[in-house]
Amino acid sequence: MLQTEPRVGVLLRDWRRRRHLSQLALASDAEISTRHLSFIETGRATPSRDMVLRLAERLDVPLRQRNHLLLAAGHAPVYRERPLSDPALAAARRAVEVVLAAHEPFPALAVDRHWTLVAANRALDPLLVGLDPSLVQPPVNVLRASLHPGGLAPRIANYDQWRSHLLLRLRRQVDVSADPVLAALLEELRGYPAPEGAETERALPGEDYGAVAVPLRMRTPQGILSFVSTTTIFGTPVDITLSELALETFFPADEATAAALGARG
Repeated sequence: MLQTEPRVGVLLRDWRRRRHLSQLALASDAEISTRHLSFIETGRATPSRDMVLRLAERLDVPLRQRNHLLLAAGHAPVYRERPLSDPALAAARRAVEVVLAAHEPFPALAVDRHWTLVAANRALDPLLVGLDPSLVQPPVNVLRASLHPGGLAPRIANYDQWRSHLLLRLRRQVDVSADPVLAALLEELRGYPAPEGAETERALPGEDYGAVAVPLRMRTPQGILSFVSTTTIFGTPVDITLSELALETFFPADEATAAALGARG
């Protein structure tokens, strides 16, 4: 049997509901009438290319899905997707390399929309030693390697706290992107048992950042290293690859961690 793709109006309605907006709110933000928006959503009117892009912008639809909306409306996609190795992305690739290298001796990595490792600096390597080989064979999924019992999980001192943080973050990504791969990853990670012997201590009340950010506390030969992380994305991407790339940088959350990592030179 033939399967038909959803109409653009149905897709736009789904994105509007996902963003918890009424027709009135979206129409007002897009500076169109509620009647016109209703006609688009019900298929009584076919939106122009510019209208699709305007609504997608107001709905904060990811670039990949904006192309899908355009195709559903009978228009050509406008956002290109190129590998990071493409010459056209050379400047962006250099920017990633500069950020990762400059962050040493602290760990930093770049991931794509599905949390697949794209690049990392040398400071990450010691943290991955001894993991189940299947978790560190490319393509490496960073969240899977973090929470799998054969991965970093047994070494995370505040495992319950860090796990909750990662799952909440992934849940928000699923809500924003409607990505079925991320939804499946979320269910997979939720099913992982707590690793045998994993410590579940939480950050100490007086620990740096403890009241404002969730630290990652790792058991290492140097003792427990404590990190806080930041996420960097490209501010105005018009390429799908760049729009889905994120740099995760880890900073020492206490003086002992800074000294332990700085001592490695």
